[in-house]
Amino acid sequence: MNIAIFIYSMSGGGAERVVSYLLPYLKKQNHTVHLILMNTTMSYALPDDIPMHYLEKSKANENGIFKFLKLPFLAYKYAKLSKKLQLTHSFSLLSRPNYVNVLMRHFNKRPPKIIVSERNYASMIYGYGDMQSKINNFLVKSLYPKADLVIGNSKANVKDLVENYGIKKELTAVIENPIDLQKIEEIDPLPNFFDDAFFNMVSVGRFDPVKNQQLLIKALAAFPNARLYLLGKGILGNDLRKLVEDENLSDRVHFLGFDANPYKYLKSADLFVFGSNHEGFPNVLLEAMACGLPILTTNCKSGPDEIMELDKPAVDALMKTPYGILTPVDDVDLMAKGMAYFMENPEYLQSCKINVSQRIKAFEKEGILKAYEFALSKQ
Repeated sequence: MNIAIFIYSMSGGGAERVVSYLLPYLKKQNHTVHLILMNTTMSYALPDDIPMHYLEKSKANENGIFKFLKLPFLAYKYAKLSKKLQLTHSFSLLSRPNYVNVLMRHFNKRPPKIIVSERNYASMIYGYGDMQSKINNFLVKSLYPKADLVIGNSKANVKDLVENYGIKKELTAVIENPIDLQKIEEIDPLPNFFDDAFFNMVSVGRFDPVKNQQLLIKALAAFPNARLYLLGKGILGNDLRKLVEDENLSDRVHFLGFDANPYKYLKSADLFVFGSNHEGFPNVLLEAMACGLPILTTNCKSGPDEIMELDKPAVDALMKTPYGILTPVDDVDLMAKGMAYFMENPEYLQSCKINVSQRIKAFEKEGILKAYEFALSKQ
């Protein structure tokens, strides 16, 4: 294959981490690999021998209508680049690169095989009824069915694409996110970072309404013997800090910023907590499990129930699994009950630590990267 991996930027997200694994892997398998970007943010180290190409160097806060109007122009530029590079395959991740990738077909008489990867539960992330959601729904319905393959990272988000966006099931594939167990095993925990007098919980994710860190902060308020550490940054940073002050939790909620190495914290904590409203397939759950951490998460669409092998979702109740507990989305009381259950049942906490270390092996990097290579090359 002569393949382009196309993503908006290499900022610190789950899709970007997948790209950081996939680039050197495909290169090692003797494929010609190019990285296509639209923004200069770079949070992951990449091999020096993989060429990078910028379709543009946009700002993350660009006007939404302007971004929409630019799509045909960017597709034209990408078509010219694809011809110049003589691409056989073009694999994009995340919505805007996906739109450009499919539109490129209209400007290239002999386009490469076009593969897109949707990382979210589309009907929820684009289900808010505002103009941005309507535009994205239109683009997904119009463009994704024209791709040669649509890859989702969970069974649920692929099912959503088939049922709500007119994509033929035979043109889809499910490939979960990979985790680099060897690399994580080599990372040492931070010594003496957490105070053993407290039950220490960690959450990782951008400060965005979808991630709902507010839920975790409010649930923590009931436990004077517990602390919450938030890794991430984003548009709600100031709002979250104000909520912490309003709840008088400044001594128990700590903001650690973005760190490309969250594992040193995860390996030293007692519990990983996650309050998201919706996901595609949350990498952070895998990262926490790889560090031996039990999980307390909302049962959001999609991913947590698949990762934690939940048999039968319950309504308005704690959902216990061998790896941790799931709670209904945006339910402060049940999130607090989940925290309490872990603190009051140390035997369950310890059994989850053992079980997550076995479960995470199903997501080991090498096998999943092979699945990506196979899915891409068979097109």
